[in-house]
Amino acid sequence: MALNYIWIAFLVIAFLMALGKTIFTGDLTIWSTIMNSSFDQAAFAFEISLGLTGVLTLWLGIMKIGERGGVIGFFGRLISPLFSRLFPGIPKGHPALGSIFMNVSANMLGLDNAATPLGLKAMQEMQSLNEKKDTATDAMIMFLVLNASGLCLIPISIMMYRAQGGASNPTDVFIPILIATAIATLIGLIALCIRQRIKMDWVLWSWFAGIAAVVAAVVGFFASLPAEKVEQYSTFGANVILFSIIISFIVVGLKKRLNVYDCFIEGAKEGFKTAVMIIPYLVAILVAIGMFRASGALDVFTSAVETALAAVGCDTEWVGALPTMLMKPLSGSGSCAMMLDVMKTHGADAFVSQVAATVRGSTDTTFYILAVYFGSVGVVKTRYAVKYALFADLVGAVSAVVVSYFFFG
Repeated sequence: MALNYIWIAFLVIAFLMALGKTIFTGDLTIWSTIMNSSFDQAAFAFEISLGLTGVLTLWLGIMKIGERGGVIGFFGRLISPLFSRLFPGIPKGHPALGSIFMNVSANMLGLDNAATPLGLKAMQEMQSLNEKKDTATDAMIMFLVLNASGLCLIPISIMMYRAQGGASNPTDVFIPILIATAIATLIGLIALCIRQRIKMDWVLWSWFAGIAAVVAAVVGFFASLPAEKVEQYSTFGANVILFSIIISFIVVGLKKRLNVYDCFIEGAKEGFKTAVMIIPYLVAILVAIGMFRASGALDVFTSAVETALAAVGCDTEWVGALPTMLMKPLSGSGSCAMMLDVMKTHGADAFVSQVAATVRGSTDTTFYILAVYFGSVGVVKTRYAVKYALFADLVGAVSAVVVSYFFFG
């Protein structure tokens, strides 16, 4: 229901902005700008779905091998002490737990292309347990918030963009991003545990402490490396782990005397069907976001925030990163464009550019995740998923600004 109101709000606000510009400034071209944006975004949504088709086909094929070989079940048992508490509605040993683990692991390694199909597989497994097929379960909401908070140990793409933008030290945002995204994830999970009345026992606290320790270890390791080696080592490590997973799935399948190729084809067919299913959901949300942005509503809000902060004597140096912050939950490509625009305008080494990069890496693209994941299984009643996902986004964004002042201010 929340997505319904948000979708309507984007379109209505865009219409009112265009009407106001026409009446008060005589701008007649705004209508063409907004409608052209809607056409562009509709085409872009299809391009995303088309691009996902190959990736989904590949990874759901690989996942089918892992599932038949028992590897997914093994991962599920491995993290059962944590996930059996976070996802009490999923029976122990159910394939959904292994798929969730694989998705979270891919996200932590910054492997977006692999994480999405793994996440869609997890949603399909959870939907098989769902008695009300059109309504999100508590487990689905927990999973979506876990994805929206976007815990990422290796933000490869952001470091790459900073290098292309001419930053003297492209990896300087690595540790700030890691800290901000860890805070968003932990606080988001704790808040949702309270909402779902999940008992916070010593096992959960131990796992949360363990996650914090892993983050601290990664921070310590990469902080000890020369700046020019950080991106190289992080990219190398992420891709070696990913390829090793593929090989391990195949080896286990061979040991179980499976026809690995047939298993892959069976899973790949599921990937193609899933890619087609998500097209309408992507078109709906991306078109609304594009029209909202093209209307100028985002710029008006940013200016209002800067004026209000200046009026009460607050520092406004970070406000240039606000469009990136606001666009991040709405559109990954949009937030990337905002970040690149900040770097182009102010220089890649400017404080506001470092804030924008940290903000972009602090959480994931919430509405994209909601549209794709819920859309893939036909869930239309999202309950409180949007509210808590946006709360995690807010925590990540605020943490990113605070951490940026600590490291770069």
